[in-house]
Amino acid sequence: MTEQRLVLVIEDSDDDREAIERALRASHPDLLVEFVADGTEGLVRLRDPSAPRPALVLLDLNMPGTDGYTVLSRIRAEPAAAELTVVVFTSSTASGDIDRCYAAGADSYIYKPVDFTLFRTVLQGAVDYWLEQDLDDGEPGGPGPG
Repeated sequence: MTEQRLVLVIEDSDDDREAIERALRASHPDLLVEFVADGTEGLVRLRDPSAPRPALVLLDLNMPGTDGYTVLSRIRAEPAAAELTVVVFTSSTASGDIDRCYAAGADSYIYKPVDFTLFRTVLQGAVDYWLEQDLDDGEPGGPGPG
């Protein structure tokens, strides 16, 4: 039996969490999806040694309190979490935001389309790609060979 893969979604918008859940339920029904509502909660979750390690983190950028930039920087600064795949999934198309996220260590930066059909397609493509990369790297949810 194949181990279920986990995607951790750090997203403050109820509407976006619902859209992500609907999209992933349709495209990846066997995927475990866990939601946290803000950056602080996301960092606490990622630091919890008893919690399963996600194969992928979807990170909103613009959140109140601890924003996505801070979460990303702290993930990359912690040896236990530094190898996690982090995809920034945001409504911002500003080139400065894109550059800043890649400089902070984002694996990918994806714009959230307003149209749900396109939203679902973009999200499915990103999840498919990064979960495949995770499998190619070795153990599910873990770092591969350096």
